[in-house]
Amino acid sequence: MGLGRTWTVSLLGLVGHLVEVEAHKSSGLPAFALVGLPDTAVNEARERVRAAVTSSSVAWPNDRMTVNLSPASLPKTGTGLDLALAVAVLVAAGLPAQERAARTVHLGELGLDGRLHPVRGILPAVSAAVGAGRTEVVVPAENAAEARLVPGAQVRPVEHLADLIVDYGGEARRPDGAAPEPPPSPPPPEPGVCPDLKDVRGQDEARFALEVAAAGGHHLFLLGAPGTGKSMLAARLPGLLPDLPEPDAVEVSAVHSVAGTLDAAAGLLRRPPFEDPHHTATAAAVVGGGTGFPRPGAVSRAHRGVLLLDEAPEFQPRVLQTLRQPLEHGELVLQRASGSARYPARFQLVLAANPCPCGKAIGKGRACRCTPLERRRYLGRLSGPLLDRIDIQVDVPPVTRASLALAEDAESSAAVAERVAAARERQHHRLAGTGWRTNAEVPGSWLRSDDGGLPTDVRVSLERALDRGALSMRGVDRVLRVAWTLADLAGQERPTVTDVGTALALRTRGSTDA
Repeated sequence: MGLGRTWTVSLLGLVGHLVEVEAHKSSGLPAFALVGLPDTAVNEARERVRAAVTSSSVAWPNDRMTVNLSPASLPKTGTGLDLALAVAVLVAAGLPAQERAARTVHLGELGLDGRLHPVRGILPAVSAAVGAGRTEVVVPAENAAEARLVPGAQVRPVEHLADLIVDYGGEARRPDGAAPEPPPSPPPPEPGVCPDLKDVRGQDEARFALEVAAAGGHHLFLLGAPGTGKSMLAARLPGLLPDLPEPDAVEVSAVHSVAGTLDAAAGLLRRPPFEDPHHTATAAAVVGGGTGFPRPGAVSRAHRGVLLLDEAPEFQPRVLQTLRQPLEHGELVLQRASGSARYPARFQLVLAANPCPCGKAIGKGRACRCTPLERRRYLGRLSGPLLDRIDIQVDVPPVTRASLALAEDAESSAAVAERVAAARERQHHRLAGTGWRTNAEVPGSWLRSDDGGLPTDVRVSLERALDRGALSMRGVDRVLRVAWTLADLAGQERPTVTDVGTALALRTRGSTDA
């Protein structure tokens, strides 16, 4: 009898769970039993492991082999457990690496020829291993750059199972007999070019709304005819946001690692991400999901960044309604029969829409050929509860020749970003110790309490708007958040009645006075 032990990591969402892999060799009919709640991909690893071992010129043990994945109550998913299964089986069969294998975490998918293929989620998996005190990690060579992003990790990149067997004191060789070659160094990534706000001419009110949204982390709704610059404005919002702090950069990079969109050669994602799914995207593509264990969607990939839904009324109603949970709680919980995955989703939502199907219902709407019923149905696809969660809602009118003549010296993104950074710094000091970072995250109960420092005249102004029915209770809270952002941009200690009036106009598209 022989017993082999090693470690691996199974991901549930972004949470990595350390899994002990135990292989037990006993006499009896040859068999390979795998227990411990493996999913289909893990179950299929039995055939991949067997083929990879024999392809490495190592005899497969002609005994009964039982492999347990502990804790047995935790569902195991994905192909990243292949390498750990192979190592545990080989140690049980006599590979002289009991001590090294027992303290090392192995991650990677095996090919039938013994090569190690990269897997998703290496960054959160290695982070979980290091956090649990397991700093020695073996990963596929193509995942090495990503694994090295985790501080304290001792990363050993491997290209082929035979290389690892030889390193562990066994005898093996690659199918072609070639010596291992170091992977080629990837070319340095080219810096991305963020669109500049100075390219947008005119649209002073929309530009101001964009600055306020960036300063306070507010959601934004842009309504206007085609060609007025709604998409241009939205695409320039990430350029106004400050760089991500270290904890956010790690978390955002982990989401993109699980999604398979992380460029490890570029390091951690320091800039706020930008996602703009097409209006034909399904709920699984936007929110997350898919067959088997749910994967992060566009809303999670936009975490700490911007999510643009252009032509918002064209999205499926089911997609739009699923945005309510992340807008309120900043995270998504995707439930499946195989388990639940929790992904962060604290993003800035930008909705852009035409006023009607033809897009010409502007001003007096003389050029529009849509019926009143068609207009109501079109914007009616954006439900009241969804729009009630949008802090800033502005009209984007067509640019006139006069406004173009006055907009020759439009401000650049860098100039606006300086004011945004100063406003964010004021919020940081005011909200220190509360767990909130921007005005958009502050709950209404705190804003309305004595701790919020709200002047009496401001409180009375909001109560009047509530009595008139111009705002719901949620709307009052969101107007307050925007008013605080206006005060931060102006360098004031607290908002004034004028700030509340401006915030109310920004929320009601300028149709209501405070």
